Amino acid sequence: MKLKIAIAEDNHFLAKAVIEKLSFFDDFVFKFKAANGAEMIGKLEENHNVDVILMDIQMPVMDGIKATEIIKEKHPQIKIIMLTVFDDEEHIFKAIQAGADGYLLKEINAENIHKSILEVVNDGAPMSPSIALKALNLLRNPLTITVDSDVEKVKLTKRETDVLLQLSKGLNYNEIAENLFISSGTIRKHIENTYRKLQVHNKMEAVQKAKSQKLI
Repeated sequence: MKLKIAIAEDNHFLAKAVIEKLSFFDDFVFKFKAANGAEMIGKLEENHNVDVILMDIQMPVMDGIKATEIIKEKHPQIKIIMLTVFDDEEHIFKAIQAGADGYLLKEINAENIHKSILEVVNDGAPMSPSIALKALNLLRNPLTITVDSDVEKVKLTKRETDVLLQLSKGLNYNEIAENLFISSGTIRKHIENTYRKLQVHNKMEAVQKAKSQKLI
């Protein structure tokens, strides 16, 4: 029997690339894709006959972590693998708390996606090696993620801080991407997140605010 796969991903080209990777394997059948968490939940209302969802984290309208939480409450039998560019402890922690069954980084190849999906339906917990290492570190040093107690205190992930530091030195996206060995698209996402957290609109404001709050 073929495994039924769905994908939640707001980037049309990335979604297409993943669907293409899945098409190499005749033990999978691709059911549908959604551009955000809310759309995925809506599609599952119409037809929840899905075995595995590949879930992006950062999406408009509703992110993948919130969607995972809601889907797991309604359809606990559906396996959810986070497929994301975020490799920081906070996202891993929140995804696991929300009920994610696996956590993979987007640069994964077709063979490993195939292996991970088979692993998750057999009650395994597939994780990219660097993620597994961070998950172990989280067990050793649990994150104390404060939700409401200290609203004013902005929390940046280690990667966001790294990017901001490089920005403060006047480097552009491509130079930062080279220095940190990640794509300029990922840099852009980190910067968008940082601006949102700091509630600023440009590089100068971000650097000034981060310095005043002793974040860099």
